[in-house]
Amino acid sequence: MEKTRIPMYKDGPPQNQVSPEPFVAKLITTSAFQSFFNTISNGGFLLFAAACVAFIWSNVSPQGYLHFWHQEFAIHIGSAVFSHSLAHWVNDALMTFFFFTVGLEIKREMLVGGLSDIRKAILPVAAAVGGMVVPAIVYWLFTSGGEGTSGWGIPMATDIAFSLAVLSTLGKRVPFGIRIFLTAFAIADDLGAIMVIALFYTPQIHLTYLAGASAVCLLLFLLNRFWVRTPLAYVAVGLLLWVLIAHSGLHATITGVIVAMFIPAKGKFNTDVFMRLVRERLEDIRCKGEACGYTIMENRKHLDAVHGIHQACLKLETPLQRMEHGMEPWIAYLVLPLFALANGGVVLGDLDLQVALLHPVTIGVAVGLGLGKPVGIVLFTWLATKIMRVDLIDGVSWSMITGAGFLGGIGFTMSLFIAALSFDQPVFQEYAKIGIIAGSIFGGIAGYVLLRTAVSR
Repeated sequence: MEKTRIPMYKDGPPQNQVSPEPFVAKLITTSAFQSFFNTISNGGFLLFAAACVAFIWSNVSPQGYLHFWHQEFAIHIGSAVFSHSLAHWVNDALMTFFFFTVGLEIKREMLVGGLSDIRKAILPVAAAVGGMVVPAIVYWLFTSGGEGTSGWGIPMATDIAFSLAVLSTLGKRVPFGIRIFLTAFAIADDLGAIMVIALFYTPQIHLTYLAGASAVCLLLFLLNRFWVRTPLAYVAVGLLLWVLIAHSGLHATITGVIVAMFIPAKGKFNTDVFMRLVRERLEDIRCKGEACGYTIMENRKHLDAVHGIHQACLKLETPLQRMEHGMEPWIAYLVLPLFALANGGVVLGDLDLQVALLHPVTIGVAVGLGLGKPVGIVLFTWLATKIMRVDLIDGVSWSMITGAGFLGGIGFTMSLFIAALSFDQPVFQEYAKIGIIAGSIFGGIAGYVLLRTAVSR
């Protein structure tokens, strides 16, 4: 078999080929936040497609849709057998990895992001609080005294993937500050939603299992303390914690956030050691003339130097960074779309649409997301600027904050998750889904129009 010859260019690629240097420069200068923004926003489009497929599938073949997601799937570990429906595995097992990624994002934001400094965190935290309190009040006003009052947590959540996807369609016209604001308050919102699930959507607590889970958390603390960097160790301990928390009465997905809080945020090297090693390796890459060209596979010394720099980068990189970057594509492109497929179906043929559209649960969720969210976000952000004397980020106007507030009303993933915990009656879950879809569509369109108008001025 003839071997394929790899061309070597000492003086760069031929003139009829495009030099990759502009692309490489753009890739290297892309910030960690921009990489996160791109991954999550791209996943939002796939999430939207999965939600549309679920809606169509559930109405074209209702029995096929329900049968597929409710068929039993068993996992055997020794003598232990874990048997649940496919939908249950998606909601309780795969979504644990989603919550793990959310936990990593929260920890990262608290260390170096929009929540790392009190002055910087005031506005997004205030926006998150307002975006939770006001929608819950709006929902309660519509359902007070009825059977659906337990769903007050449904309109409190923001779907970060959907909201960033809509924001990304406006391109670079949107100021960087509004991207940071929306991302930070959506992550703070997720933290609030997790606390609501843990505190208010837990039917009962089994203290024996909870004590066992506490002991496992101590083991996680020791892993962090001794800088254990192997992901497999945290996966193994996390699996044990997942079983204990599931039996304790708390929702099993909380395991993901707990494990994320113990992931080390320090690398093996400190920055001083890293800089010294990189300088030493760069000294080995010296060429006669103005440029080195493409010498990496022709000069052994250059190859070893680049390899050394790569190894130094790996040593400097923290387990938190590595796990977050490794998990984000899987969550954005697999877990969330699967969740949307399993939970986004609404069988309209089984519902009286007039009753469904006018039901307090449907209206409470839709109005809570579509109007309660933006009102709460803008109002509490404005109060924070007045009480705490904090200015908006440069380049950000109040019309942009209002647009971001409406995008905060897109509550698909977390809202569906809380809806499943809120109601035992399937029909109420269907009403909540209709409200979530209606409120999210309205929030997405209104937010896009307002931001497009604001940035075009």
